[in-house]
Amino acid sequence: MDMSTGALRLEAGIAARLERLPMTGYQRSLFGIIATAWFFDSMDLGLMTFVLGSIKAEFGLTATQAGLLASSSFLGMFLGAAVAGLLADRFGRKPVFQVSMVFWGVGSLMCGLAENVTTLMLFRVLLGFGMGMEFPIGLSMVSEIVPAKKRGKYVAILEGFWPIGFIAAGALTYALLPLIGWRGLFMALALPAVFVFVVRRRVPESPRWLEDVGRKTEADAVMAGIESHVERAWGRALPPVADSYAPPPQTGSRKARFAALWTGPYARRTVMLWSVWFFALLGYYGLTTWLGALLQQAGYAVTKSVLYTVYISLAGIPGFIFSAWLLEKWGRKPTCALMLLGSAAAAFVYGQAAVHRVPVEQLIAAGLCMQFFLFGMWSVLYAYTPELYPTRTRATGSGFASSIGRIGSLAGPYLVGVLLPLTGQGGVFTLGALSFVVAALAVLVLGVETRGKALEEVSR
Repeated sequence: MDMSTGALRLEAGIAARLERLPMTGYQRSLFGIIATAWFFDSMDLGLMTFVLGSIKAEFGLTATQAGLLASSSFLGMFLGAAVAGLLADRFGRKPVFQVSMVFWGVGSLMCGLAENVTTLMLFRVLLGFGMGMEFPIGLSMVSEIVPAKKRGKYVAILEGFWPIGFIAAGALTYALLPLIGWRGLFMALALPAVFVFVVRRRVPESPRWLEDVGRKTEADAVMAGIESHVERAWGRALPPVADSYAPPPQTGSRKARFAALWTGPYARRTVMLWSVWFFALLGYYGLTTWLGALLQQAGYAVTKSVLYTVYISLAGIPGFIFSAWLLEKWGRKPTCALMLLGSAAAAFVYGQAAVHRVPVEQLIAAGLCMQFFLFGMWSVLYAYTPELYPTRTRATGSGFASSIGRIGSLAGPYLVGVLLPLTGQGGVFTLGALSFVVAALAVLVLGVETRGKALEEVSR
């Protein structure tokens, strides 16, 4: 590359160069690496849904103690998401992305070696810290690499690896729990962390972030590498660059990232996101973490409760596929509201089915409907959140929204443990339904639409 070509590239801007790229196997391979980690994270977190009943029986836990154990990983996720977002906006996406694997792998291994419920809780916090680091960085990287016309679809598909991982955790538990116990399952899930740590080295630093922090020469070098890979994968010359995505003007100190979430139009967006994340995750984790244990309490054997929970979770796959399609056709805001309100209605119906001890086929049908909307909700939430902030605060904004959600995640399973003896399963699912309604109202009143817009346009 001669000096004049380099100068033209620098002048054009990273956003314009990224947005004109076609989607090829190269970007999909980077997406696949990020999605693989998402899948194994989901397995590790979802495993508690399937083994909580067994742990509860082994340690002789009360419902309240089991709720605290189920909530412990979310304390780590609360801390990890907030810390990782700040660090990723300061030091880059890639290094923090790698460090999260260490916490995740070590935490999962130590859960299998825990001698009592107290140490198990501590190691679940460590595991949660690594998983919490994962979310804002993975979301930011996918949002910043994939062009606007495909961004929502791919972030939604990324979230689709969550129900697939959850189902895989159930299938693994069903097959191996009688053979290696819940400890062996946790230790087995520590192994993928090593694999993901190695393959993640192929993922480049975000050129949008490099440009935003003033490292323009590095941004150009990374962007040139991406363009070279895409051109080879596409098999012909790339489209010309039309510099129509100038970054929004930078105002204030880059150090005041948290304060920037509360300036101008971002304050309204932050209030909306924090409300949605808190109430959506309170309802979601309050219900799903206890699904297996609630079935056991209703009189089903451990293996049957695991199998029925896996069946119910299968609806998450068409749920996220439908959501991924709808948010590009209809928009983020209406799709998010639809999925939240659908989750509320389905959770209430499932709770009534559980209370009245309907035949198991009807219970599973109600559960399928609930999981369809719940996992569709996740797809929109993860696609929508990183789009609402500029590059300099994207990971910070996503991280703090996720952290506020983890407070809801902490509260949900614990509240279920407290309410279950008082209100029964009907009261538990009514609580979840009301949480989803409040989240939907926040989106409808405060949300903005981002469909089809480049990140720089949304941030302007």
